[in-house]
Amino acid sequence: MNMLDFTHFNAAFPTDGPSPYDSTFARQIETFRKSFDGVLFIDRVLRALGIKDASKVYPPHSPAALRSLHNQIITSSPHISPHARLSVLFYLLLDFDEKRGLRTSNLAASLAEESGLPQNYQILMRGLWHMDRSEFKFALEHLCHPSLPSEFADDIITVLVKHAKKTEDDYSLPLAYYHTVQPVLKTSESLELLFGALARTSVTEALYFSRNWPEMTRRGLFERLVGSVIDGGESVGMRGRELVSLPLEGREEEWFNEFVAGREKGGRGGKSARAVRVMREVVTGRGLEQVGVNGVGRW
Repeated sequence: MNMLDFTHFNAAFPTDGPSPYDSTFARQIETFRKSFDGVLFIDRVLRALGIKDASKVYPPHSPAALRSLHNQIITSSPHISPHARLSVLFYLLLDFDEKRGLRTSNLAASLAEESGLPQNYQILMRGLWHMDRSEFKFALEHLCHPSLPSEFADDIITVLVKHAKKTEDDYSLPLAYYHTVQPVLKTSESLELLFGALARTSVTEALYFSRNWPEMTRRGLFERLVGSVIDGGESVGMRGRELVSLPLEGREEEWFNEFVAGREKGGRGGKSARAVRVMREVVTGRGLEQVGVNGVGRW
């Protein structure tokens, strides 16, 4: 069977029927882009192909602009694999399928079949396409697939956690992605955001997560965990009880005492810090006599 020559525009894209790239679509994409701090996942993919100013070429604003984008994709760096180029065309054809009806149009799937695009590339690009439209549950159905590399893991974690913060503080999606894929995070931002999500969801899980990191990073994460409980407002009761009951190791106990003492003296969250300290002393059997004298306060 002859493979599709996707270097020819007319072989890759339909020559008739409606195009998705009108002014309405452009406005929608720009809204999504702004919600992602100015960078879509397709922007990252295009940059990986060596295409600069990705936000200016996607979405294309005219048939001529689409032809120009196609040309940039097929003539990008010679080190880029044909499958990587095809995967971007696959993403673009998903736009056409959406415009024409996802249940009836299968342009992206036809391109993949006729060009031999491997299944894992298709799964990845479908996932990123849904991410770019804030359809996160659909996106994770693809992005959690075991055949995929984790090269976009930091960005996926970052987007999912930031979205959760803006909505209802529901971190189930970023945590589901992390626990399923188990990626090695490379950026400090994604690590801090993931740890914050863990700390808000389970103090115990956050503690064990912090132990996987070198000492300097580990201590910083641990102190952030304790600080999140002290600064938790109304949630300090439930999360405070979980914190003071943790099976801390020797170094962690020292970090805990130093951090809480600093908060007590520093004024910010001082009352909560004192309550956490006293309860920890009760749990560990130290300072019981102070409880009778000073009390613990309401939890």
